[in-house]
Amino acid sequence: MIELLDLRRGLRRTLEESGEPGSADLCERLRELLDRTDSADRGLGLQRLKPRVFRLEIESGTPWRSVVLKRLEPAVAQRNRLLAERWLPALGLGDRCARLLGAAADRHGDCVWHVYEDLGAETLAVRLDAERIRATVDLIAELHTRAACHPVLPDVRRYGGSLGLQYLIANVRDALAALQALGQSGIEPPRQYAGLPDRLHDRLAALLADAPRRAQVFEEAAGPDTLLHGDLWTINIFVNATANGLLARLVDWDRMGVGPFSYDLSTFLFRFSPAERPGILERYRHAVERAGWHVAPPSQLEILFDTAERARYANGVIWPAQALVQERATWGFPQLAEVERWFLALDHRPSSTRE
Repeated sequence: MIELLDLRRGLRRTLEESGEPGSADLCERLRELLDRTDSADRGLGLQRLKPRVFRLEIESGTPWRSVVLKRLEPAVAQRNRLLAERWLPALGLGDRCARLLGAAADRHGDCVWHVYEDLGAETLAVRLDAERIRATVDLIAELHTRAACHPVLPDVRRYGGSLGLQYLIANVRDALAALQALGQSGIEPPRQYAGLPDRLHDRLAALLADAPRRAQVFEEAAGPDTLLHGDLWTINIFVNATANGLLARLVDWDRMGVGPFSYDLSTFLFRFSPAERPGILERYRHAVERAGWHVAPPSQLEILFDTAERARYANGVIWPAQALVQERATWGFPQLAEVERWFLALDHRPSSTRE
């Protein structure tokens, strides 16, 4: 639903009533971007797209018909700005993300608002056709091969996280520590969740013990570190028709980092049915081979993909366990149960590399 309002008072009031900090600073920055000096500033429409993200529709006569407003933590905002203004342009991929039009920092330092060009509503999730999938795979391969061993990587590593094998080990250890704290807290799980923390603990302990085997596969097959998007769901991908053909672009780089290609590729592949995955993988394989890469054989790829997924799931254990200990959050045990379901589904997931 789109709410009509004016920039000077209505937008600020609406954001403040939604509990969004930094709205005054954002509105001042928008006035500068839109070159608004009139007293009314009317003709704006605000639509919430998801938590902390809004689409602002603008009356005619301004540089843009609509923009996307996104509230970020300061560290995440800095990474996203560097990505849009420095890292992707250095790779020759400056047009492969939404253009950052401006930023407004909350005067208390709690958050930063980014103002992005609006790429529309048709994500790859909305229009999941073969041509757009191929264009997306080609972009993912181009990002990975161009960024590998590129001089930009140390800068990315400085601000972003490591998403390789160490990501698995760190998450598993942190999750085990959080479950141990939960066990020592005296908090008893409700009857329907009896034994859940112990089952997760045993699963994670076994995963940590298996790390040396996985490390050997990483050594042999993971390839060079590269720049990773970190959250390659189809809702974060736009593919638009241009005069030169389809142009794929990626948004929501909040979880970007450095690590092996398999972290991104596993996320993307698991958004598709088992029957579709081998064809997508083959497209990626051919695309990176043109850049001189060699993709590991299926048996090793399965371990790389499985490691990336289990690392993400282990991370999902940490926060509900901590919330239970710190504030007895009612959502804690249901969320831990959900993570256990993810692990169980992964245990029986069909191969991503073979039909």
